[in-house]
Amino acid sequence: MPVLTSPFAELDLIRQPDQPNEPLQAFDAADEYLLAYMAEHPLAAQARVLVLNDSFGALAISLNAAVQVVSSGDSFLGGMGLEKNLARNGQPFDSVTFVPASEPAQGPFDRVLVRVPKTLALLEEQLLRLQGQLAPGAEVVAAGMVKHLPHAAGDLLDKYIGPMRASLAVKKARLLIATHADKAPVASPYPTRYQLDEPELTLLNHANVFCREGLDIGTRAFLPHLPRNLGAARVADLGCGNGVLAIASALANPDAHYTLVDESFMAVQSARDNWQAALGSREVSVRAADGLAGQAPQSLDVVLCNPPFHQQQVVGDFLAWRMFQQAREALVVGGELYIVGNRHLGYHSKLARLFRGVEQVAATAKFVVLRARK
Repeated sequence: MPVLTSPFAELDLIRQPDQPNEPLQAFDAADEYLLAYMAEHPLAAQARVLVLNDSFGALAISLNAAVQVVSSGDSFLGGMGLEKNLARNGQPFDSVTFVPASEPAQGPFDRVLVRVPKTLALLEEQLLRLQGQLAPGAEVVAAGMVKHLPHAAGDLLDKYIGPMRASLAVKKARLLIATHADKAPVASPYPTRYQLDEPELTLLNHANVFCREGLDIGTRAFLPHLPRNLGAARVADLGCGNGVLAIASALANPDAHYTLVDESFMAVQSARDNWQAALGSREVSVRAADGLAGQAPQSLDVVLCNPPFHQQQVVGDFLAWRMFQQAREALVVGGELYIVGNRHLGYHSKLARLFRGVEQVAATAKFVVLRARK
């Protein structure tokens, strides 16, 4: 794999989750541009730098010896990548403080480096949280590949931080540089909420939750076909998002035991809040994790899953395939995986390679609901 070379370090970096013959590298030209900017505009060694959405640690690890770095993001896999890449490059795995996006990072910060995320609501929430956390004259420097950098990102910097200027593009990457100005405090519009009629729920959604403004159409197709009469089954909602599948299932199966997992800290935060609102003190396990990687083998009876088909801007079925493998490992013999997916993704044939029985439970013009038995 290519080595990230900057004025600060040469780093051998890997992506997460591990993938044999990984076709993608763990950094890009936007990371290189940010590091070049840091070298051209150096800070004192005691300066505090907050790095936001640093996918696998390229920025934080490069800068770790030069300034005091705090890293924050919404990806459990990103935090895991930071730890692994620190150790891989001879630095203590805990030498950079990582703050999940569900928690505030404590300033003041002399500079903030931002990899612009796919979800602009996450960027907006992160910029709002910088209120009162920036040192006088601090800069917020955001970066992205031009093809993934919407004009609205610059508008948000100008609105919440201060005057913004855009750099020239270098290697198809661009910087957006905002200088901190005194602005009147602004209340965050997050979390948002929407109503569900069947079952009757109000669902809370933090900024980075998928389909934050309303139920996504895949889940809408899935809900009427969730399994019933589960008794005391052990059920996992894999990639739980705001928890709607597990909550709807739990309402219909009062004796079942539930585990909700997602790699987004904000999704887990939303799912925990929604479970408590709908089900009170009913026992549940809700955790940010690398899917079911930490689940004991043969410890589940049912897995529910609306699998993702992208990781940030990278589109593909690798994550879904990995989730199917994890589900198979965690299910008891005879256990069942229920999924919903776009028809064109061909999940039926993929599941048939892992499970001894796969059947279509329901279908719409766009989606299929499948049941796979181990």
